[in-house]
Amino acid sequence: MNVKKVVTLAAVALVLFLLITQPNESAEAVRTALGWLQSGAESIITFVRSLFA
Repeated sequence: MNVKKVVTLAAVALVLFLLITQPNESAEAVRTALGWLQSGAESIITFVRSLFA
């Protein structure tokens, strides 16, 4: 097996382990990450709008 495949499988196993053993904390982490993405997207939209205003 190459290293990339092993690292990918380990990451997937870790995510599944955390989802199964700590579902509430995992859901909160996903909500936080989505909030960051939403904030970033809104900032980019505001920037582009101000360029063309």
